[in-house]
Amino acid sequence: MLIQNQAETAYIYYLIIVAKLISHLDLLTNLGMNDIKSIRNFCIIAHVDHGKTTLSDRLLERTHTVQKREMQDQLLDSMDLERERGITIKCHPVTMKYLDSNGREYMFNLIDTPGHVDFSYEVSRSLAACEGALLLVDASQGIEAQTVANANLAMAQGLTIIPVLNKIDLPSAQPEHVIAQLEDILAIPKEEVIFASAKSGTGIDEILSSIVERIPKPKGSEYPKTRCLVFDSMFDSYRGVICYLRVFSGEISEGNEILLMSKAQQAQVKEVGVFSPKMFRTGKLVAGQVGYIVTSIKLVTDVKTGDTITLAKNPATEMLPGYKEVRPMVFSGIYPIDASDYEKLKSAMAKLQLNDSALVYQLENSIALGFGFRCGFLGLLHMEIVQERIRREYDLDVISTYPSVVYRVMRTDGVMDEVDNPLHLPDPSAIDYIQEPLIMATIHIPNESIGDMLALITEKRGSCKRTDVVSAGRLVLLCELPLSDILVDFNDRLKSITKGYGSMDYELGDYVTADLVRLDILVAGDPIDAFSSIVHRNKALARGREICEKLKQILPRQLFSVAIQAAIGGTIIARETISAMRKDVTAKCYGGDISRKRKLLDRQKEGKKRMKQIGKISIPQDAFIKILKS
Repeated sequence: MLIQNQAETAYIYYLIIVAKLISHLDLLTNLGMNDIKSIRNFCIIAHVDHGKTTLSDRLLERTHTVQKREMQDQLLDSMDLERERGITIKCHPVTMKYLDSNGREYMFNLIDTPGHVDFSYEVSRSLAACEGALLLVDASQGIEAQTVANANLAMAQGLTIIPVLNKIDLPSAQPEHVIAQLEDILAIPKEEVIFASAKSGTGIDEILSSIVERIPKPKGSEYPKTRCLVFDSMFDSYRGVICYLRVFSGEISEGNEILLMSKAQQAQVKEVGVFSPKMFRTGKLVAGQVGYIVTSIKLVTDVKTGDTITLAKNPATEMLPGYKEVRPMVFSGIYPIDASDYEKLKSAMAKLQLNDSALVYQLENSIALGFGFRCGFLGLLHMEIVQERIRREYDLDVISTYPSVVYRVMRTDGVMDEVDNPLHLPDPSAIDYIQEPLIMATIHIPNESIGDMLALITEKRGSCKRTDVVSAGRLVLLCELPLSDILVDFNDRLKSITKGYGSMDYELGDYVTADLVRLDILVAGDPIDAFSSIVHRNKALARGREICEKLKQILPRQLFSVAIQAAIGGTIIARETISAMRKDVTAKCYGGDISRKRKLLDRQKEGKKRMKQIGKISIPQDAFIKILKS
């Protein structure tokens, strides 16, 4: 009886596997892989936390791409960090099959994109792989900064936009108010707006039918040679580099020799397939499809996001438009708290870069912190994500130095240098002038926050260029700000001033000349390189005093007095003194002549003087952690 039950169970599992294979094959064969008219490529764009991933979950359910027993919330968010924070960090493609009311089958290729400004380049590459976009707007929060930025990116690339008003079932929803914003800001007619709730499933059928009706079939197949756009890549330790791509013309099959046009690098295609939502091998991709290829390339840095792939035997002569190198905007040093973990950190950085081509790092040595790495990031969120992944995935405790940006330094001999580390700044006598990068920020705030917001912009050395009224209760400020001044606390203070209802989007502007100096912190006359920073001269005094005061509270007392100083070049601008620990050398004297006590005190004074000349201050590791974390 037991054997019979085991046989029946095995047979049931066999039928399930066969059914899955048939459904995958049905997606690719019955649909007609060469029927380009049945393919729709689209992505979901929105501000952070407006419901992109939840909507993608409902689309996967309604198209039966994922069975209910396998379904979970935020299915396309593969990292634990994405699930915990409720944000999308990496774009996630998936291929779905949709059957319309007339019985015609369609292949939907969806790309779930990030919503944070740090990953705007990744969003632009995803948009380039599509013909349409679902513009998701929260019915309770309305249009935010990144909503406008992503919508403008989609419009600039000529995509068909389907506006979706999400979360209409919330008590705080204001659909009429938000529709008026869509008409005023983005010039989207209210008749095109779809009312939906991704959480409850309202409006999902209307969205699916709109994708068929409004989004055009794939374009670009008229080009005579094979061209594919790489919109993402990852590294698999067993298979090598996996490229996520959209085929614009021609086809690509297993065994093909391909050419990456930006570097003229050749490689062999080992595997070709689609996402459903896991990787499923198909052997070939044709024009209009979105999928992946496994290559013989071993370094993910060799595959650039936005690059064009063509066949090596019959290569294309023109790259697909829009390719550009991703350049880091924020730099920071990352060091292990325990110096013995350096090799472990080195291995972790190499593995992280395999799945994050935007991460740039090089070896750096600090007198105070030991061996570490100077890392370049797309922004502060990117830096925070990388540090958190190091802690979680590789079980390492790390510390980061004060973030900085890339400055342009013109020397007196006419040579222009790019400096991202304060230690590499030349001597002041050799500097003609220093330029810093500006950003053009678009800030959405409630009306009542305008005064505090303008004060914050002025404090950060910014200027407000224009103010636009979005609606009765909201304003948009177009501001010019130095990138270095918004790195640390600007976004937190923006959220605090606006009680969470403010948002910001920015793009890199020009470089302008500014009165910048290198601020050094000296302890007992020795400069501490970990505390060095490049700041504006007007803010150097306040920052120097702040660090000196904190160090005075943190550093342990010595047997001699210790001077903590902030300096610009050879000029001391702030000072605090840690008083010496005093031993009562006259305690053993019971009465007697005063000259005996004075003799003991003078001997102690001479000893402290000698000790101060030869004594060295060893700053404990926790002092660096407390200062740099603050």
